[in-house]
Amino acid sequence: MKLLANGPFEVKLNPESLSSTAESTGLARMSLNKQFDGDLEAISKGEMFAFRSEVVQGSAGYVAMETVQGVLHGRRGSFVLQHSSTMTRGQPEQSITVVPDSGTDELLGLSGTMIITIANGQHSYSFDYALPEAPQ
Repeated sequence: MKLLANGPFEVKLNPESLSSTAESTGLARMSLNKQFDGDLEAISKGEMFAFRSEVVQGSAGYVAMETVQGVLHGRRGSFVLQHSSTMTRGQPEQSITVVPDSGTDELLGLSGTMIITIANGQHSYSFDYALPEAPQ
């Protein structure tokens, strides 16, 4: 069954040290902490690597993994999101996907994709997902 969850979230990014082999490459590493509200009441923690072009404004990319733990439309558990997103001269292309078989507890079997929107400095999500029927 396909479902949709929406809501706002807050994110805190903290710069982290790169390995000695990645220093001086233009890459950045950050830890991320999120608080989701709305249809997904949850927290998440993860790691992100990013690069921003110094040559062309508005071009960048990032990859990240984050573990989300909380309640999705009344079902409690956790799952992992995998991010791989780029911005080409200001045009975003996002790929944020639930890692297969990462769902736990009442979120076993969860699959789906998420879109993040940033408007007026506020973050929100739209999460298209599927779950097996809840046991009776």
